[in-house]
Amino acid sequence: MSRPANPVTLPLSDYSPQHFLLAVVDGVATVTLNRPERKNPLTFESYRELTDFFRACAFDDAVKSIVVTGAGGNFSSGGDVFEIIGPLVKMDTKGLTAFTRMTGDLVKAMRACPQPIVAAVEGICAGAGAIIAMASDMRLAASGAKVAFLFNKVGLAGCDMGACAILPRIIGQSRASELLYTGRFMTAEEGERWGFFSRIVTPEQVLAQAQLLAKQVAEGPTFGNTMTKRMLAMEWAMSVEEAIEAEAVAQALCMTTADFERAYEAFANKVKPVFRGD
Repeated sequence: MSRPANPVTLPLSDYSPQHFLLAVVDGVATVTLNRPERKNPLTFESYRELTDFFRACAFDDAVKSIVVTGAGGNFSSGGDVFEIIGPLVKMDTKGLTAFTRMTGDLVKAMRACPQPIVAAVEGICAGAGAIIAMASDMRLAASGAKVAFLFNKVGLAGCDMGACAILPRIIGQSRASELLYTGRFMTAEEGERWGFFSRIVTPEQVLAQAQLLAKQVAEGPTFGNTMTKRMLAMEWAMSVEEAIEAEAVAQALCMTTADFERAYEAFANKVKPVFRGD
């Protein structure tokens, strides 16, 4: 359970991960969980490297948005039964707490990284895989995709990696409670109807559509998008009055950027603005 120093090197376009695939094109970083023969389960090492990657994103201005997907027709089956769950039953309380904090660090890193994250969910999306989708900012589903928070199926509570805090805010308290108490699969259709997924597309289109959405975000005002993500998170714990004041300060800061001036000049000249992120 010892944690090495952050192995991620910058720029991310030149980084070669050991435990997932990474491609950076036109400001969009695509992360692919890549153990298709096992439906892309997570291991101790992949948890750590994913966390380090999302933390490193804050330091790479060339990455404007992120797509997370899985190889081979599935998103992720969650924690590897033999490589994670097996060792866990032999750990003491100290080791188990270190593990659960490490997994939670992945969600913290995803929420803290300034770039909006789009999940392209296909096939099985379960356990920690469902958490990764949940922790993303936007989610697209392939038809036939299934999402399950399986923790109670292995004798645990549904309160894992922030599920009890985040999932009810996405789909509502009653629906989240049903999924967390039963561990049943939520279909793509339910997920879209409940607001977990933005939309459903064919399996052949889901990655391309997620990348297109991420590219649209990447072409927007970088500072403004970062501020939007930050305020969406911070305002959970604010009153409406506090939120309005916080947004006033945030928007005033955005008005000091060159991108704001570029947008005005483009509007005046009746052309589409080209944002540069400053």
